[in-house]
Amino acid sequence: MKNEIKHVFFDLDHTLWDFDKNSGLTFEKIFKLNTIEVNLDDFLRVYEPINFKYWKLYREEKVTKSNLRYGRLRETFDKIGVKVEDEMIYHLSESYIDHLSTFNHLFDGTFEILNYLKDKYQLHIITNGFEEAQDKKMTTSNIKPYFKTVTNSEMVGVKKPNPKIFNFALDWAKAKPHESVMIGDSLEADIEGAHNIGMDTIHFDYKDTHNNHKYKRITNLKTLVNHL
Repeated sequence: MKNEIKHVFFDLDHTLWDFDKNSGLTFEKIFKLNTIEVNLDDFLRVYEPINFKYWKLYREEKVTKSNLRYGRLRETFDKIGVKVEDEMIYHLSESYIDHLSTFNHLFDGTFEILNYLKDKYQLHIITNGFEEAQDKKMTTSNIKPYFKTVTNSEMVGVKKPNPKIFNFALDWAKAKPHESVMIGDSLEADIEGAHNIGMDTIHFDYKDTHNNHKYKRITNLKTLVNHL
């Protein structure tokens, strides 16, 4: 693999940028700012699978960006029995996006692995995240300079695992599938999507829950040195 690969494509959220940690800190901040009385741990426990569900619907073009931002909060508050008016839900959904990129926790080993890779390969990002938020995340966490191209779903009009976004990213990077590898946390969006167009893949299973045998898998970013 090392001999052929020239381009390394990363997902951003849940792969380099520690979404769960930064998201939790963001909710803690905006609940305090808006005097929302809720147990944060209880909220997050219910919110995280609901958010995952909405992102899957968003990838499948079944909900819009605004539906996602509103629906995941409305459904969570309803489920935990906390009464929050629609006007506040909309306000919180905007406030969440505004404050999310002010936190910049990365996964352990991010800078070490990027510094190791940057002189050996051209590095790129392919993300389903919203353009305005992703750019801020990369800037505030100081990883933006490592990447030659950053492809997001809003630029292309489709989301991973749609082959169009991978082909767009490859064209922009002037890369061919057989000389490219995709690294990401989502088996469906990142790994299967990239595999289906002929890219090599490495599944970042940061929760160490999948144990699939079909694709190369890591649970710590630093172990990418064993593959690249």
